[in-house]
Amino acid sequence: MTPRTGHIGLNVTDLDRSLAFYRDVLGFGVIGEGKEEERRYAFLGSLSGDGRPVLTLWQQAQGSYDNTRAGLHHLALEVDSVEQVREYETALRAYGVEFAYEGVVAHREGSASGGIFFHDPDGTRLEIYTPSGVEEASAPSASAPTCGFF
Repeated sequence: MTPRTGHIGLNVTDLDRSLAFYRDVLGFGVIGEGKEEERRYAFLGSLSGDGRPVLTLWQQAQGSYDNTRAGLHHLALEVDSVEQVREYETALRAYGVEFAYEGVVAHREGSASGGIFFHDPDGTRLEIYTPSGVEEASAPSASAPTCGFF
């Protein structure tokens, strides 16, 4: 048997700032919080889900995300359609997020899957993608997976 991913935990520098981003922009619901000054955290999940955490934010980081160190490469969030990807793109642009690529891009040239690639307030690399509907989009690189090198 292969284990399933239970939830993803991210260290953040400022819980309030990160919570606002993941809750208000990406739409995660707050399941629980720790508000003790030295032990601040938030459990996030689906607003219509079963109450299980999907993402946890831990205010423990001293600096921003460093893609040159071992650990998390990026966090990919799946949605059902390219229209939903574009809705998130609009909300993220309104929030002031900068994107790694312009618009929705394919995972590989000719791929049906693809999405948008950006960073959270601490610089953690994020992707919102859909498994199909992106056939007409181009890929930033013909020789490497889009999500691997942003």
